[in-house]
Amino acid sequence: MNQGQEQFFNFILERVQNGKQEEAKALLAESFEKQSNNTFDADYLTGFIPRMTALLKAEHIEEVSKIMTGYNGPRGSH
Repeated sequence: MNQGQEQFFNFILERVQNGKQEEAKALLAESFEKQSNNTFDADYLTGFIPRMTALLKAEHIEEVSKIMTGYNGPRGSH
């Protein structure tokens, strides 16, 4: 996990519902793996966002959704 991924990982985990941390960690690990093997694309992101937002505390969904929809891929920034 690179520094940007680690920051995103910690940011997300702070906003996840109680009891959903392990599920969020697995989903983040999956996304980081796709970034490392260059299979992280718009199609994957379209499925990833609703899966991740379902794990978030309600008060953080809008904030995190905006960040994820502004994400430009593995070489972009969030």
